[in-house]
Amino acid sequence: MNNPAGHSPAPLPALERDVSTPLHRQIYLRFRTAIEQGVLKPGERVASARSLASALNVARGTVEAAYGQLAGEGYLIARGPAGTVVSPALPARLVEPRRAAAGHVERGAAPAAPDVARMPPLLPLQLGVPAFDAFPRKLWARLAARRIRAIGVSDMDYGDPAGHLPLREAIAAYLGVSRGVPCSAAQVFVTGGYRASLALAARVLLEPGAQVWVEDPGFPPTGGVLGDAGMRPVAVPVDAEGLRVDLGRHRAAAARMAVITPSHQAPLGVSMSLPRRLQLLDWASRARAWIVEDDYDGEYHYASAPLPALKSLDGHDRVLYAGSFSKSLYPGLALGYLVVPQRQCQAFDAALRAGSNGCPQLMQAIVADFMHEGHFARHLRKMRLLYARRRAFLEQALQQAFGDAVAVALQGGGMHLIARFPGVQEGDAALARRAQTAGLNAQALSERCASAREQGLLMGFTNIASQVQARRVVKRLQAALAL
Repeated sequence: MNNPAGHSPAPLPALERDVSTPLHRQIYLRFRTAIEQGVLKPGERVASARSLASALNVARGTVEAAYGQLAGEGYLIARGPAGTVVSPALPARLVEPRRAAAGHVERGAAPAAPDVARMPPLLPLQLGVPAFDAFPRKLWARLAARRIRAIGVSDMDYGDPAGHLPLREAIAAYLGVSRGVPCSAAQVFVTGGYRASLALAARVLLEPGAQVWVEDPGFPPTGGVLGDAGMRPVAVPVDAEGLRVDLGRHRAAAARMAVITPSHQAPLGVSMSLPRRLQLLDWASRARAWIVEDDYDGEYHYASAPLPALKSLDGHDRVLYAGSFSKSLYPGLALGYLVVPQRQCQAFDAALRAGSNGCPQLMQAIVADFMHEGHFARHLRKMRLLYARRRAFLEQALQQAFGDAVAVALQGGGMHLIARFPGVQEGDAALARRAQTAGLNAQALSERCASAREQGLLMGFTNIASQVQARRVVKRLQAALAL
């Protein structure tokens, strides 16, 4: 971490490598706490990912995953060649000092937990979060209260590390009907989310050092998770039809896995074409490689019905389907799931029993009730209509404010749009920096590219509740960009 005078960055305390907390999570927690307690101040530059990775003896992707999460939550801002800094829009100190127990800090965690009541609010245009105002909280509270009242002695023990059986059954039923994924409950494994699912798949199916295709541009944490697991991510370009399988073969012919987002590519939003899907499945079958399908927001398709999952075309059982409740319900659940080929169920079950007590059973039971009683399907239908409207609010406000100076890319679905400013000389990183300084969480598309630097601002629209709010947010953006 650098001080304002530009001295060499002070190293973080040594990471705990013998605990369950992933390394990128440890780095994220320590930076977040340092920012919230005023140790790192607004505008202060932090170490580059390369130098910090070298100092901590971790993969560069591990640091980039931590920095990506911090940037996504509004703590850090990337300024291209000028480095990465603490967001100037943050107050100088977010939390009051706390007295920790004498000499005690939880291993693998930050020195002090943040005060949730004082956490920075959700910033306009933030990516990757559902519409919090539209979540059925009263219904959810009733289901939770019913479960708590009915809790018995058997509910107080550890549950099945593979997941609460009624939830696994509900997920299997939902996927078979809505996503075209035929599977049994035994093939569904409940995890702590996408990162946990990917780490589990890598640990069970791959040898250390294996090459894995990842999308370029792509979702930053993917490379970090794979790097932490000892794998070698290989960036493969994405075009209008999805992952370039031919370039993947050229760059890493011996790859053992590909991690893709075929329904709505993260972040470009394109859907993988049928010929490209068949090409990828053929590669996996011939190379005896695996495909992890991250269907992170596949439910949200506005032009037509949601596209069938890639897994529905998998005739050789090479695809693992990863889903999450973070986008469909809310991220605080920290629940995801992984559908694995039938012949791999025993290996995955053994891996979970050896290394995990599983996810909290009570929360899994509430989600299972929500699904079994039909609330989940109704909620998704409501959200599809709502997000289509909110996307239109933001798109129209951008067009009215910027006119021909902006080109808004609207794909078939997803939870964000891309606004490009083709006549502007500055790069998207500079524009994103201006927006973030004004308290708007637009992100630079180029920062998610490993090679070809595509330009554009990524803007989440899920929490744009009205036309009035959209105009107000875009007016702030227009003033910040000075276009």
